[in-house]
Amino acid sequence: MPTPPAATAAARRLLCDAPCTRTLEPLPLDPSTVRAGTPLASHAELPGGEGPAVGIWELTAGTVTDVEADEVFVVLAGRGTVTFGDGSVIPLRPGVVVRLRAGDETVWTVTETLRKVYVS
Repeated sequence: MPTPPAATAAARRLLCDAPCTRTLEPLPLDPSTVRAGTPLASHAELPGGEGPAVGIWELTAGTVTDVEADEVFVVLAGRGTVTFGDGSVIPLRPGVVVRLRAGDETVWTVTETLRKVYVS
């Protein structure tokens, strides 16, 4: 029996049905960006074809610096802060939605493994 067209369309739209438990691939950190602890990063780019990149990113406890790309993210799990070059700080916890701008210089301080889903 052929798959109904609506089911096929839905399958193309579903990017991930379990972002909090999806297995991620290691993402090496440049040692010069690590300010404290021994954080580990990991990620998974989600399939989606055309349009902006969508993925899941995770960082274990520690502090790292970064220079950002344009991105919007939603924190799925964990806690920490992101501090911007102008001194502003955003507390991170599940449900927080943040916009990063290309060129933002940031310091990520993670106190509980942080997992986010992002669109860039």
